[in-house]
Amino acid sequence: MIILVGISVVILCVFGGFVFGGGHLLVLIHPNEIIIIGGGALGALMIMSPRKVLVDIIKGLVTCLKGAPHSRAAYEDLLKVLYELFLIGRRNGMIALEEHVLDPANSSIFKKYPLFSNNQEAVSFLCGSLRPIIDGKIKPDQLRLLLDTEIEQLEVESHAPINVLAKTADSMPGFGIVAAVLGIIITMASISGAVEQIGIEVAAALVGTFLGILLAYGFLTPLATNLEFITMAELDYIKCIASCVTGFAGGMAPVTAVELGRRGLNSELRPTAEEMEEMFKEVKLEK
Repeated sequence: MIILVGISVVILCVFGGFVFGGGHLLVLIHPNEIIIIGGGALGALMIMSPRKVLVDIIKGLVTCLKGAPHSRAAYEDLLKVLYELFLIGRRNGMIALEEHVLDPANSSIFKKYPLFSNNQEAVSFLCGSLRPIIDGKIKPDQLRLLLDTEIEQLEVESHAPINVLAKTADSMPGFGIVAAVLGIIITMASISGAVEQIGIEVAAALVGTFLGILLAYGFLTPLATNLEFITMAELDYIKCIASCVTGFAGGMAPVTAVELGRRGLNSELRPTAEEMEEMFKEVKLEK
């Protein structure tokens, strides 16, 4: 919602200022300029991006329009599901978690926390983090290296759409200049015509430069920056899981392991110690 309001503010201020200054919006409507700039930018985007990155850009822009990917309630669900899993693992042994890790879709624990279970990437990461310990394939102190490697790769993949979108934004003024130059070429072909007609054609050419700069700094660059914040928020969610799991695997008590993850959260999303204690009382009542 906020991003839509921001886009509206940019449009209203730029075009409103133009109208209040005595301009007419119709003189800015030149489909040929839009085709040159939009088509050129889209083509460049397709040239520089693998298929997966293109798909990730679309998904990322949709997420930007929706807002922050994880709310405070989502983190509360995450902390509760981790705490409940750790309690079972501590009381009944890690093997007791096997049914939840191997078949998360039918896990009685995951089903109680829809804000977590509906996040397939987070569920997959959590199950993948616990499985090596349950299977006894690695020692607890080796788990951190394993998860750090996976998170590092996630960071690389998640930043690819941001880099491509930022480079596309940087190219927009250049495509605006291309559109303007082509407009001047058309103008020069009719230089012997009426002065009024030449003025109209020069103005149309300058619209290309205007649109290229506006699209770059008014829309695409802010979207790329917003997508970066969204990506950081998604990685923070994964890192919270990693911190809690490695703490528990290292011998921490369930409440201490979850506390480790809580302390790493953004202050806006982090429940207080008292709130977390009340959350865990609810978990105990359910068992």
